[in-house]
Amino acid sequence: MAPLSEEEENYVRLALLLKGVTPRAVRTYFDREFPPTDLPSAQWNLLIPRNGVPDSKTFDVTLMICLIRNLTSINPPVNGFDSLPLPGETTPGSDLARIKYYRNKLAHHDSNTIDSAYFHTAWTDISKAVRRMGGQTMYQECQELKVKMLDGSNQEIMLEIKQSNEETKELRQTMDNLESDHANTKGIL
Repeated sequence: MAPLSEEEENYVRLALLLKGVTPRAVRTYFDREFPPTDLPSAQWNLLIPRNGVPDSKTFDVTLMICLIRNLTSINPPVNGFDSLPLPGETTPGSDLARIKYYRNKLAHHDSNTIDSAYFHTAWTDISKAVRRMGGQTMYQECQELKVKMLDGSNQEIMLEIKQSNEETKELRQTMDNLESDHANTKGIL
């Protein structure tokens, strides 16, 4: 297999960051907002099939962010949850919006390459959000991932990422529909 170009490596690294580290950082925040021991089984049953085990580890980032946005009193960033927050905004709501923004950008990205300028800006933005939400250990993982030697399995990773991008698009559409339905329900009540 031919080695990856710098732009392809940027794509793989950013995908690994957004699909590997950021979900754990969001989950850390989610579990602080919704401690598993505090949620009655009836609430868990709404989120998980009866034969499932109530555990936030089964939730994807999009679902956790949606639940936090709609079921807590978290403050939105200045420009809302659906835009990239301003650099000086470092609240939990801003960090969730930041992670969501970059995940969506990657999911809708048409190629498997990312230029270095965008990569470095996004990496810094995301890894700082990870540190604020998940702590120093997760931030250190971000720093190690940024310089880690990538091996021959990267071609396979790129294929898996492409497939998961399609799944992510479908999930995003489902979440958008759920958010719209929830907003309509809130308006009725």
